Amino acid sequence: MGTPAAAVTLANAAQSPRLSTIRARGELQVCIWPEYFAISYRNPRNGEMEGLDIDMARALATRLGVRLSFVETNFAEFMDRLEDGGCDIAMMAVGVTPARARRVAFSKPYMASPVYAVTTRTNTRIQSWPDIDRAGNVVAVAAGTVMEPLMRETLRNAEVMVVAPPRTREGEILSGRADVFMSDFPYTRRMVLMHDWARVIDPPGRFGDTLYAYAMARGDAAWLAEVNAFLEGTRVDGSLARAAQRHGLTPIMLP
Repeated sequence: MGTPAAAVTLANAAQSPRLSTIRARGELQVCIWPEYFAISYRNPRNGEMEGLDIDMARALATRLGVRLSFVETNFAEFMDRLEDGGCDIAMMAVGVTPARARRVAFSKPYMASPVYAVTTRTNTRIQSWPDIDRAGNVVAVAAGTVMEPLMRETLRNAEVMVVAPPRTREGEILSGRADVFMSDFPYTRRMVLMHDWARVIDPPGRFGDTLYAYAMARGDAAWLAEVNAFLEGTRVDGSLARAAQRHGLTPIMLP
């Protein structure tokens, strides 16, 4: 039999500076990107936060017996927030890359997604994946995401446009400044559900396949062990799978 969750938490708290800080504060501060549909998304209809990692953040705070607060950030800045102590953990489906792993610690992965393309239904020049990398095309990527280095390395003819807040990839497409943008399974599902102008182009095979995990500041092995114990517990009790099904993410969950 495994170690009970409460015993793991208490054991790790005795060794972890971050857990000690969380306990003293009485609050778990979680970095999220509020535009990440099905992951960490602020629903514009009611202002409520929803998504797989919102559910998981609530479950982690409950496990730790503390309040929960969300710290809004984006993929260009979340590592700074972790390093400066602005949040305890990033729970926003953070893609695992070697560059990021040099700055932050990753939990065990729980999802994996290839990269998809989004263009308009009226775009006649981009009908299939090979049409993307053609001279004259502009491919938008969100600043700081895994798509930024991937497309810089992959594209030979098209131009890469890096989009930083408050600009959006959708806005660049609709304005005509970009022809297509690259994203993952959750975000591109949002596009077809919410925008009748959007068309998703599936990649060949598992192009750009990326593992997703939670991220923490480096140097606190006990805090990392606590988060991994939490993730394993949600797998065993089925709560992770149920949350994934609730938010339409079952196809990209790891076994």
